[in-house]
Amino acid sequence: NTRPWHGRVASAILARSTMFSHALYVFFIAMSPVVEISGAIPLAILTFDFSPFQAYTIALLGNLIPPLFLIPLLGRVDAFLSAHSTLWQRYFGRFLERTRDNHVKKFEVMKELVLFVLLVIPTPLTGVWTASLLTHIFGIPFRKAMPLIIVGQLIAGGVVVATTLGLVSIFS
Repeated sequence: NTRPWHGRVASAILARSTMFSHALYVFFIAMSPVVEISGAIPLAILTFDFSPFQAYTIALLGNLIPPLFLIPLLGRVDAFLSAHSTLWQRYFGRFLERTRDNHVKKFEVMKELVLFVLLVIPTPLTGVWTASLLTHIFGIPFRKAMPLIIVGQLIAGGVVVATTLGLVSIFS
């Protein structure tokens, strides 16, 4: 190599910092509602040229952060707003109450299974944000919900990786 050693070191540092910034980008995209893991993995593989394992791991870790905060906070926020806001109580409180009343008997036996199936299907609006909301609506405790969310996202991430690689092999 004809470049001096400091030039090679600088390019290696730049390449690593670019990879790190792309990894952070994928991590935060996976945390975002709607896009979540089903958008973060294809982005990582197709745009940033990550290996499937790297894309899966980074997106999965990012996707598992929101429910750690959402599940405990939703109940507290709902209780606070119900106590301090007549608008919240009038509209959203009634909506949540009606939703619970209409569906709790249907889902009493299968609420964990419904939550799991919702998570395994990697489409927009069926990820951890929606699952966190459903845990609040149907009263699934954090200790039951979090393992279901983790396993559901492990499977959903695998489905997204397989789908992405399959589509890449078909169209290349």
